Amino acid sequence: MEQVFLRCNKRCLLVDFNIPRTLYNAPHLARKFGKQRMQIEKDKVVSIFYHLRDAGGESLENTQDGIPLAYLHGHNNLLPALEKSLEGRQLGDKFSVTLGPDDAYGPVREGATQRVPIKHLLGNPKRLRPDMLVRVQTDRGAVSARVLKVGKFMVDVDLNHPFAGKTLIFDIEVTAVRDASSEEIAHGHAHGEGGHHH
Repeated sequence: MEQVFLRCNKRCLLVDFNIPRTLYNAPHLARKFGKQRMQIEKDKVVSIFYHLRDAGGESLENTQDGIPLAYLHGHNNLLPALEKSLEGRQLGDKFSVTLGPDDAYGPVREGATQRVPIKHLLGNPKRLRPDMLVRVQTDRGAVSARVLKVGKFMVDVDLNHPFAGKTLIFDIEVTAVRDASSEEIAHGHAHGEGGHHH
């Protein structure tokens, strides 16, 4: 069997001349003979760009022009159905997934309106106005809410998630997959850019 080293970008590739010469290009060799890409599974830190739309095509969130979202797979850091759709994916994969309300943020709940002290809003938001999204500290932890009415010391909010009752479409691109550190696994989330900052 005749073999030869091809020099490509200052790196040597061992090539088998039994392969047709038309296949001698570095990207093809990397895909055919290179190391298999890491798959998304539990305890992997995954970075993704995503564009979130509703069923009518309205854009709700978009990270594609910024920093990708980094999360620790298998630790309940995403919607369960969304995380399931990422299982087994690899770096460079692009796909779309549609989630109905039951798999996303649930149906709109009646009677979810509450009057809460403004001081219980996280981040000390200024110039509160109707339809503004805020974070409210509750007995169950911080939750998202939509402002309905603003008073001097109190605010009426709708505690339904802003996307409750919506069918959501996620357009996703996997930009990185790596092993999580022991510290990330212990903390239950990804650290660094796009992840959790202590």
